[in-house]
Amino acid sequence: MPIKEAFILPHPPLIIPAIGGGQEIKIKKTVEAYEKVAHRIAEIKPDTIVLTTPHSIMYSDYIHISPGRGASGSFKEFGHGQISMHVEYDVDFVQQLSLLAEQSNIPAGTLGEKNKNLDHGAMVPLYFVNKYFNDYKLVRISISGLTYIDHYSFGKLISKVSDESSKNVVFIASGDLSHMLKDEGPYGYREEGPIFDREVTQAMRNGDFLKFMKFDEEFCESAAECGLRSFITMAGSLDGKELKSELLSYEGPFGVGYAVAAYEVTGNDSERHFDEVYKKEEQSKIDNLKKEEDSYVNLARKTLESYVSNHKKIKKTNDLDDELLKNKAGVFVSLKLDGQLRGCIGTIAPTTSCIAEEIIQNAISAGTEDPRFYPVSEEELPRIIYSVDVLGEPEAIQSMEELDPERYGVIVTKGTRRGLLLPNLEGINTPLEQVGIALKKAGISEHESYSMERFEVVRHK
Repeated sequence: MPIKEAFILPHPPLIIPAIGGGQEIKIKKTVEAYEKVAHRIAEIKPDTIVLTTPHSIMYSDYIHISPGRGASGSFKEFGHGQISMHVEYDVDFVQQLSLLAEQSNIPAGTLGEKNKNLDHGAMVPLYFVNKYFNDYKLVRISISGLTYIDHYSFGKLISKVSDESSKNVVFIASGDLSHMLKDEGPYGYREEGPIFDREVTQAMRNGDFLKFMKFDEEFCESAAECGLRSFITMAGSLDGKELKSELLSYEGPFGVGYAVAAYEVTGNDSERHFDEVYKKEEQSKIDNLKKEEDSYVNLARKTLESYVSNHKKIKKTNDLDDELLKNKAGVFVSLKLDGQLRGCIGTIAPTTSCIAEEIIQNAISAGTEDPRFYPVSEEELPRIIYSVDVLGEPEAIQSMEELDPERYGVIVTKGTRRGLLLPNLEGINTPLEQVGIALKKAGISEHESYSMERFEVVRHK
Protein backbone atom coordinates (compact mmCIF):
# COMPACT_ATOMS: atom_id res chain seq x y z
CA MET A 1 0.00 0.00 0.00
CA PRO A 2 1.24 3.53 -0.69
CA ILE A 3 2.45 5.60 2.25
CA LYS A 4 -0.62 7.43 3.59
CA GLU A 5 0.93 10.21 5.65
CA ALA A 6 4.35 11.53 6.56
CA PHE A 7 5.46 13.85 9.35
CA ILE A 8 8.43 16.04 10.22
CA LEU A 9 9.03 15.98 13.97
CA PRO A 10 11.75 17.48 16.21
CA HIS A 11 13.41 15.53 18.98
CA PRO A 12 14.22 17.70 22.03
CA PRO A 13 14.20 15.36 25.06
CA LEU A 14 13.00 18.23 27.27
CA ILE A 15 9.63 18.09 25.49
CA ILE A 16 8.97 15.06 27.71
CA PRO A 17 7.65 16.52 31.00
CA ALA A 18 9.74 14.36 33.34
CA ILE A 19 12.88 15.50 31.53
CA GLY A 20 11.84 19.07 30.81
CA GLY A 21 10.87 19.76 34.40
CA GLY A 22 8.58 22.58 33.32
CA GLN A 23 10.73 23.90 30.47
CA GLU A 24 8.46 22.17 27.97
CA ILE A 25 5.87 24.90 28.61
CA LYS A 26 8.16 27.23 26.62
CA ILE A 27 7.51 25.12 23.52
CA LYS A 28 3.80 24.75 24.10
CA LYS A 29 2.96 25.05 20.39
CA THR A 30 5.39 22.22 19.60
CA VAL A 31 3.84 20.03 22.30
CA GLU A 32 0.32 20.72 21.00
CA ALA A 33 1.36 19.97 17.41
CA TYR A 34 3.06 16.76 18.56
CA GLU A 35 -0.15 15.65 20.24
CA LYS A 36 -2.12 16.27 17.04
CA VAL A 37 0.34 14.18 15.06
CA ALA A 38 0.27 11.36 17.61
CA HIS A 39 -3.54 11.28 17.45
CA ARG A 40 -3.45 11.23 13.64
CA ILE A 41 -1.04 8.31 13.63
CA ALA A 42 -3.24 6.47 16.14
CA GLU A 43 -6.22 6.97 13.80
CA ILE A 44 -4.24 5.58 10.86
CA LYS A 45 -3.17 2.52 12.91
CA PRO A 46 -0.02 1.86 10.86
CA ASP A 47 1.39 -1.62 10.59
CA THR A 48 4.82 -0.09 10.03
CA ILE A 49 6.41 3.23 10.96
CA VAL A 50 9.46 4.15 8.89
CA LEU A 51 11.55 6.62 10.89
CA THR A 52 14.69 8.46 9.81
CA THR A 53 16.92 9.89 12.53
CA PRO A 54 20.14 11.92 12.53
CA HIS A 55 21.25 10.32 15.79
CA SER A 56 21.52 6.68 14.86
CA ILE A 57 24.88 5.42 13.60
CA MET A 58 26.04 7.65 10.74
CA TYR A 59 28.47 6.85 7.94
CA SER A 60 29.89 9.20 5.33
CA ASP A 61 29.11 6.90 2.41
CA TYR A 62 26.43 4.47 3.59
CA ILE A 63 22.81 4.77 4.76
CA HIS A 64 22.35 2.48 7.75
CA ILE A 65 19.16 0.51 8.41
CA SER A 66 18.94 -0.95 11.90
CA PRO A 67 19.00 -4.77 11.77
CA GLY A 68 17.61 -7.46 14.03
CA ARG A 69 14.19 -8.16 15.48
CA GLY A 70 13.97 -5.11 17.71
CA ALA A 71 15.73 -2.66 20.01
CA SER A 72 15.39 -0.93 23.33
CA GLY A 73 16.43 2.46 24.60
CA SER A 74 16.10 4.90 27.46
CA PHE A 75 16.76 8.53 28.28
CA LYS A 76 19.54 7.60 30.71
CA GLU A 77 21.99 10.02 29.09
CA PHE A 78 19.52 12.79 29.92
CA GLY A 79 19.26 11.71 33.55
CA HIS A 80 16.04 9.72 33.21
CA GLY A 81 16.85 6.06 32.64
CA GLN A 82 13.42 5.10 33.99
CA ILE A 83 11.85 6.44 30.77
CA SER A 84 12.45 3.60 28.38
CA MET A 85 10.87 1.74 25.47
CA HIS A 86 11.21 -1.33 23.32
CA VAL A 87 10.21 -1.64 19.67
CA GLU A 88 9.96 -4.54 17.27
CA TYR A 89 11.49 -4.04 13.83
CA ASP A 90 9.69 -4.88 10.60
CA VAL A 91 12.17 -7.52 9.46
CA ASP A 92 10.44 -8.19 6.13
CA PHE A 93 10.34 -4.50 5.21
CA VAL A 94 14.02 -4.10 6.14
CA GLN A 95 15.03 -7.11 4.05
CA GLN A 96 13.11 -5.87 1.01
CA LEU A 97 14.52 -2.36 1.38
CA SER A 98 18.10 -3.60 1.73
CA LEU A 99 17.73 -5.85 -1.32
CA LEU A 100 16.24 -3.05 -3.39
CA ALA A 101 19.04 -0.68 -2.38
CA GLU A 102 21.62 -3.25 -3.49
CA GLN A 103 19.87 -3.74 -6.82
CA SER A 104 19.67 0.05 -7.30
CA ASN A 105 23.37 0.62 -6.46
CA ILE A 106 22.50 2.85 -3.52
CA PRO A 107 24.95 2.23 -0.64
CA ALA A 108 22.55 1.25 2.13
CA GLY A 109 21.92 -1.76 4.32
CA THR A 110 22.10 -3.31 7.76
CA LEU A 111 25.85 -3.71 8.26
CA GLY A 112 27.97 -2.07 10.92
CA GLU A 113 25.68 -1.34 13.86
CA LYS A 114 27.81 -1.37 17.00
CA ASN A 115 25.28 0.36 19.24
CA LYS A 116 21.86 -1.26 18.88
CA ASN A 117 20.14 1.01 21.41
CA LEU A 118 17.42 3.36 20.25
CA ASP A 119 18.60 6.96 19.96
CA HIS A 120 16.70 9.99 21.19
CA GLY A 121 16.00 11.05 17.61
CA ALA A 122 13.78 7.96 17.40
CA MET A 123 12.55 7.79 20.98
CA VAL A 124 11.15 11.32 21.31
CA PRO A 125 8.68 10.91 18.40
CA LEU A 126 7.82 7.36 19.48
CA TYR A 127 7.21 8.51 23.07
CA PHE A 128 4.28 10.58 21.82
CA VAL A 129 3.03 7.95 19.37
CA ASN A 130 3.12 5.24 22.04
CA LYS A 131 0.79 7.27 24.26
CA TYR A 132 -2.06 6.50 21.86
CA PHE A 133 -0.92 3.60 19.68
CA ASN A 134 1.86 1.04 19.92
CA ASP A 135 0.73 -1.88 17.78
CA TYR A 136 3.25 -1.20 15.01
CA LYS A 137 6.67 -2.34 13.85
CA LEU A 138 9.52 0.04 13.20
CA VAL A 139 12.04 0.58 10.43
CA ARG A 140 14.80 2.81 11.82
CA ILE A 141 17.06 4.48 9.25
CA SER A 142 20.05 6.75 9.71
CA ILE A 143 21.17 9.64 7.55
CA SER A 144 24.63 9.72 5.99
CA GLY A 145 27.20 11.94 4.32
CA LEU A 146 25.89 10.94 0.90
CA THR A 147 24.39 13.61 -1.34
CA TYR A 148 20.89 14.99 -1.09
CA ILE A 149 19.99 13.16 -4.31
CA ASP A 150 21.17 9.86 -2.80
CA HIS A 151 18.86 10.36 0.18
CA TYR A 152 15.95 11.33 -2.07
CA SER A 153 16.57 8.24 -4.23
CA PHE A 154 16.65 6.06 -1.13
CA GLY A 155 13.33 7.57 -0.05
CA LYS A 156 11.88 6.48 -3.39
CA LEU A 157 12.94 2.92 -2.57
CA ILE A 158 11.08 3.13 0.75
CA SER A 159 7.97 4.17 -1.20
CA LYS A 160 8.42 1.25 -3.60
CA VAL A 161 8.67 -1.29 -0.78
CA SER A 162 5.55 0.20 0.80
CA ASP A 163 3.67 0.19 -2.53
CA GLU A 164 4.44 -3.49 -3.07
CA SER A 165 3.38 -4.56 0.41
CA SER A 166 -0.06 -4.87 1.98
CA LYS A 167 1.07 -2.87 4.99
CA ASN A 168 -0.28 0.42 6.23
CA VAL A 169 2.83 2.63 6.43
CA VAL A 170 3.53 6.02 8.03
CA PHE A 171 6.80 7.94 7.62
CA ILE A 172 8.35 10.02 10.42
CA ALA A 173 11.29 12.27 9.55
CA SER A 174 12.93 13.14 12.86
CA GLY A 175 15.12 16.23 12.87
CA ASP A 176 15.72 19.61 14.47
CA LEU A 177 16.45 22.73 12.46
CA SER A 178 19.26 25.23 13.15
CA HIS A 179 21.14 25.05 16.45
CA MET A 180 22.46 28.62 16.00
CA LEU A 181 19.48 30.84 16.75
CA LYS A 182 20.50 32.67 19.93
CA ASP A 183 23.66 33.90 21.63
CA GLU A 184 22.39 32.48 24.91
CA GLY A 185 21.55 29.12 23.35
CA PRO A 186 23.76 26.06 23.90
CA TYR A 187 25.52 26.51 20.55
CA GLY A 188 25.53 30.29 20.12
CA TYR A 189 24.32 32.40 17.20
CA ARG A 190 25.12 32.68 13.52
CA GLU A 191 23.16 34.69 11.03
CA GLU A 192 22.74 31.59 8.86
CA GLY A 193 20.63 29.98 11.61
CA PRO A 194 17.47 32.11 11.41
CA ILE A 195 17.80 32.31 7.61
CA PHE A 196 17.87 28.51 7.33
CA ASP A 197 14.88 28.09 9.63
CA ARG A 198 12.86 30.72 7.79
CA GLU A 199 13.53 29.19 4.38
CA VAL A 200 13.15 25.54 5.37
CA THR A 201 9.85 26.11 7.23
CA GLN A 202 8.48 28.01 4.24
CA ALA A 203 9.38 25.00 2.10
CA MET A 204 7.70 22.70 4.63
CA ARG A 205 4.54 24.81 4.60
CA ASN A 206 4.32 24.75 0.80
CA GLY A 207 5.46 21.16 0.33
CA ASP A 208 8.31 22.56 -1.77
CA PHE A 209 10.71 19.65 -1.41
CA LEU A 210 12.87 20.93 -4.28
CA LYS A 211 13.97 23.71 -1.94
CA PHE A 212 15.26 21.08 0.51
CA MET A 213 17.76 19.91 -2.11
CA LYS A 214 18.86 23.40 -3.11
CA PHE A 215 20.35 24.31 0.27
CA ASP A 216 24.10 24.79 0.04
CA GLU A 217 25.99 22.28 2.15
CA GLU A 218 28.40 24.83 3.62
CA PHE A 219 25.51 27.15 4.47
CA CYS A 220 23.79 24.28 6.28
CA GLU A 221 26.94 23.51 8.24
CA SER A 222 27.11 27.13 9.34
CA ALA A 223 23.47 26.98 10.38
CA ALA A 224 24.23 23.76 12.31
CA GLU A 225 21.05 22.00 11.20
CA CYS A 226 20.59 18.31 11.86
CA GLY A 227 17.42 17.20 10.10
CA LEU A 228 17.66 18.17 6.43
CA ARG A 229 18.75 14.79 5.07
CA SER A 230 16.04 13.15 7.15
CA PHE A 231 13.47 15.47 5.54
CA ILE A 232 14.87 14.80 2.06
CA THR A 233 14.55 11.04 2.54
CA MET A 234 10.92 11.62 3.49
CA ALA A 235 10.48 13.79 0.40
CA GLY A 236 11.76 10.94 -1.76
CA SER A 237 9.22 8.59 -0.21
CA LEU A 238 6.50 11.02 -1.37
CA ASP A 239 7.91 11.42 -4.89
CA GLY A 240 5.20 11.98 -7.50
CA LYS A 241 2.45 12.35 -4.89
CA GLU A 242 -0.15 15.08 -4.54
CA LEU A 243 -0.09 16.29 -0.95
CA LYS A 244 -1.99 18.28 1.59
CA SER A 245 0.87 20.10 3.32
CA GLU A 246 0.65 21.61 6.79
CA LEU A 247 3.23 23.37 8.94
CA LEU A 248 1.66 22.75 12.33
CA SER A 249 4.16 24.68 14.43
CA TYR A 250 7.60 26.30 14.60
CA GLU A 251 9.45 27.49 17.71
CA GLY A 252 13.02 28.15 18.79
CA PRO A 253 13.09 29.59 22.32
CA PHE A 254 16.13 27.58 23.43
CA GLY A 255 18.28 28.53 20.42
CA VAL A 256 17.36 25.39 18.43
CA GLY A 257 14.60 25.36 15.80
CA TYR A 258 11.72 22.90 16.23
CA ALA A 259 9.23 22.38 13.38
CA VAL A 260 6.25 20.03 13.14
CA ALA A 261 4.80 19.39 9.68
CA ALA A 262 2.32 16.92 8.22
CA TYR A 263 1.83 15.61 4.70
CA GLU A 264 -1.29 13.70 3.66
CA VAL A 265 -1.18 11.89 0.33
CA THR A 266 -4.27 12.84 -1.70
CA GLY A 267 -3.34 11.45 -5.13
CA ASN A 268 -0.61 11.49 -7.78
CA ASP A 269 1.13 14.52 -9.28
CA SER A 270 3.46 14.12 -12.26
CA GLU A 271 4.98 17.56 -11.53
CA ARG A 272 6.39 16.47 -8.18
CA HIS A 273 9.38 14.41 -9.28
CA PHE A 274 11.84 16.75 -7.60
CA ASP A 275 14.95 14.68 -8.23
CA GLU A 276 14.41 14.94 -11.98
CA VAL A 277 13.80 18.69 -11.77
CA TYR A 278 16.87 19.17 -9.59
CA LYS A 279 19.17 17.14 -11.84
CA LYS A 280 17.97 18.99 -14.92
CA GLU A 281 18.56 22.40 -13.31
CA GLU A 282 21.97 21.40 -11.99
CA GLN A 283 23.06 19.96 -15.33
CA SER A 284 22.08 23.20 -17.04
CA LYS A 285 24.25 25.13 -14.56
CA ILE A 286 27.17 22.79 -15.11
CA ASP A 287 26.89 23.01 -18.89
CA ASN A 288 27.02 26.80 -18.64
CA LEU A 289 30.01 26.63 -16.29
CA LYS A 290 31.89 24.39 -18.71
CA LYS A 291 31.51 27.02 -21.41
CA GLU A 292 33.15 29.58 -19.12
CA GLU A 293 35.86 27.47 -17.47
CA ASP A 294 39.46 28.56 -17.88
CA SER A 295 42.48 26.38 -18.66
CA TYR A 296 43.10 25.54 -14.99
CA VAL A 297 39.61 24.15 -14.37
CA ASN A 298 39.48 22.55 -17.82
CA LEU A 299 42.68 20.64 -17.09
CA ALA A 300 41.34 19.41 -13.73
CA ARG A 301 38.10 18.23 -15.31
CA LYS A 302 39.75 16.47 -18.25
CA THR A 303 42.24 14.83 -15.89
CA LEU A 304 39.64 13.26 -13.60
CA GLU A 305 37.31 12.29 -16.46
CA SER A 306 40.16 10.50 -18.26
CA TYR A 307 41.37 8.75 -15.12
CA VAL A 308 37.93 7.56 -13.99
CA SER A 309 36.54 6.65 -17.42
CA ASN A 310 39.66 5.31 -19.16
CA HIS A 311 42.01 4.56 -16.24
CA LYS A 312 44.59 6.80 -17.91
CA LYS A 313 46.54 9.70 -16.46
CA ILE A 314 46.66 12.45 -19.05
CA LYS A 315 49.91 14.29 -19.80
CA LYS A 316 50.43 18.00 -19.97
CA THR A 317 50.64 19.39 -23.50
CA ASN A 318 52.56 22.33 -24.88
CA ASP A 319 49.40 24.17 -25.90
CA LEU A 320 48.62 25.01 -22.26
CA ASP A 321 49.10 28.55 -20.96
CA ASP A 322 52.72 29.46 -20.15
CA GLU A 323 51.88 30.08 -16.48
CA LEU A 324 50.68 26.49 -16.19
CA LEU A 325 53.85 25.10 -17.76
CA LYS A 326 56.54 27.44 -16.39
CA ASN A 327 55.36 28.33 -12.88
CA LYS A 328 55.42 26.22 -9.72
CA ALA A 329 52.99 26.50 -6.81
CA GLY A 330 50.98 24.53 -4.32
CA VAL A 331 47.55 23.70 -5.74
CA PHE A 332 44.25 22.55 -4.25
CA VAL A 333 41.60 20.90 -6.44
CA SER A 334 38.06 20.86 -5.03
CA LEU A 335 35.09 18.90 -6.34
CA LYS A 336 31.42 19.52 -5.65
CA LEU A 337 28.53 17.23 -6.50
CA ASP A 338 24.92 18.37 -6.19
CA GLY A 339 26.06 21.38 -4.17
CA GLN A 340 28.09 19.34 -1.69
CA LEU A 341 31.81 18.79 -1.30
CA ARG A 342 32.83 15.60 -3.10
CA GLY A 343 36.59 15.77 -2.63
CA CYS A 344 39.40 18.22 -1.94
CA ILE A 345 43.10 17.44 -2.06
CA GLY A 346 46.06 19.76 -2.46
CA THR A 347 49.67 20.58 -1.80
CA ILE A 348 50.86 23.43 0.39
CA ALA A 349 54.07 23.79 -1.63
CA PRO A 350 54.89 22.58 -5.16
CA THR A 351 55.81 18.91 -5.45
CA THR A 352 56.04 18.64 -9.24
CA SER A 353 57.73 20.42 -12.14
CA CYS A 354 54.91 22.93 -12.83
CA ILE A 355 51.36 24.00 -11.97
CA ALA A 356 49.92 21.81 -14.74
CA GLU A 357 51.49 18.69 -13.22
CA GLU A 358 50.31 19.80 -9.79
CA ILE A 359 46.72 20.09 -11.06
CA ILE A 360 46.86 16.68 -12.77
CA GLN A 361 48.21 15.00 -9.63
CA ASN A 362 45.75 16.66 -7.25
CA ALA A 363 42.68 16.32 -9.46
CA ILE A 364 43.16 12.54 -9.47
CA SER A 365 43.75 12.52 -5.71
CA ALA A 366 40.68 14.68 -5.01
CA GLY A 367 38.50 12.30 -6.98
CA THR A 368 39.92 8.99 -5.83
CA GLU A 369 41.96 9.38 -2.62
CA ASP A 370 40.15 11.83 -0.32
CA PRO A 371 39.64 9.62 2.77
CA ARG A 372 36.34 11.33 3.57
CA PHE A 373 34.66 10.04 0.41
CA TYR A 374 34.43 6.95 -1.74
CA PRO A 375 36.05 7.34 -5.22
CA VAL A 376 34.15 9.33 -7.82
CA SER A 377 32.21 7.08 -10.21
CA GLU A 378 31.86 7.49 -13.95
CA GLU A 379 28.14 8.21 -13.51
CA GLU A 380 28.93 11.20 -11.29
CA LEU A 381 31.41 12.87 -13.65
CA PRO A 382 28.90 14.93 -15.68
CA ARG A 383 27.54 16.54 -12.49
CA ILE A 384 30.82 17.51 -10.84
CA ILE A 385 31.84 21.16 -10.47
CA TYR A 386 35.56 21.89 -10.15
CA SER A 387 37.58 24.67 -8.60
CA VAL A 388 41.36 25.08 -8.58
CA ASP A 389 43.18 27.18 -5.98
CA VAL A 390 46.75 28.21 -6.75
CA LEU A 391 48.52 29.11 -3.51
CA GLY A 392 50.81 32.06 -3.03
CA GLU A 393 53.95 31.94 -0.88
CA PRO A 394 53.07 31.49 2.83
CA GLU A 395 54.27 34.16 5.26
CA ALA A 396 54.69 33.74 8.98
CA ILE A 397 52.32 35.66 11.26
CA GLN A 398 52.30 36.17 15.01
CA SER A 399 48.60 36.54 15.81
CA MET A 400 45.10 36.05 14.46
CA GLU A 401 44.80 39.81 14.05
CA GLU A 402 46.89 39.43 10.90
CA LEU A 403 44.29 37.12 9.36
CA ASP A 404 41.30 37.94 7.15
CA PRO A 405 39.30 34.77 6.31
CA GLU A 406 38.10 36.25 3.04
CA ARG A 407 41.56 37.20 1.79
CA TYR A 408 44.00 34.82 3.48
CA GLY A 409 44.17 31.09 4.03
CA VAL A 410 45.95 29.83 7.13
CA ILE A 411 48.50 27.10 7.87
CA VAL A 412 49.05 25.92 11.45
CA THR A 413 52.09 23.84 12.37
CA LYS A 414 53.23 21.89 15.43
CA GLY A 415 56.24 19.73 14.69
CA THR A 416 55.29 17.39 11.85
CA ARG A 417 51.58 18.16 12.19
CA ARG A 418 50.22 20.73 9.74
CA GLY A 419 46.73 21.89 8.94
CA LEU A 420 45.58 24.19 6.16
CA LEU A 421 42.32 26.01 5.50
CA LEU A 422 41.68 27.86 2.27
CA PRO A 423 40.34 31.44 2.30
CA ASN A 424 36.90 32.71 1.37
CA LEU A 425 34.93 29.64 2.46
CA GLU A 426 31.22 30.02 3.14
CA GLY A 427 30.42 29.86 6.84
CA ILE A 428 33.95 30.80 7.97
CA ASN A 429 33.52 34.37 9.15
CA THR A 430 36.23 34.95 11.77
CA PRO A 431 39.95 34.18 12.18
CA LEU A 432 39.08 32.22 15.33
CA GLU A 433 36.80 29.89 13.35
CA GLN A 434 39.38 29.60 10.59
CA VAL A 435 42.25 28.70 12.89
CA GLY A 436 40.06 26.36 14.94
CA ILE A 437 39.19 24.26 11.89
CA ALA A 438 42.82 24.21 10.70
CA LEU A 439 43.92 22.99 14.16
CA LYS A 440 41.36 20.17 14.07
CA LYS A 441 42.54 19.11 10.63
CA ALA A 442 46.12 18.97 11.94
CA GLY A 443 45.20 17.17 15.16
CA ILE A 444 46.62 20.05 17.21
CA SER A 445 44.97 21.09 20.46
CA GLU A 446 44.15 24.78 20.81
CA HIS A 447 46.02 24.64 24.13
CA GLU A 448 49.29 23.61 22.48
CA SER A 449 51.83 26.08 21.14
CA TYR A 450 51.84 26.25 17.35
CA SER A 451 53.00 28.52 14.56
CA MET A 452 50.81 30.19 11.94
CA GLU A 453 51.30 31.26 8.35
CA ARG A 454 48.96 33.03 6.01
CA PHE A 455 48.74 32.87 2.24
CA GLU A 456 46.68 34.22 -0.61
CA VAL A 457 45.23 32.18 -3.47
CA VAL A 458 44.10 32.70 -7.01
CA ARG A 459 40.86 30.78 -7.30
CA HIS A 460 39.76 29.36 -10.63
CA LYS A 461 36.10 28.22 -10.69
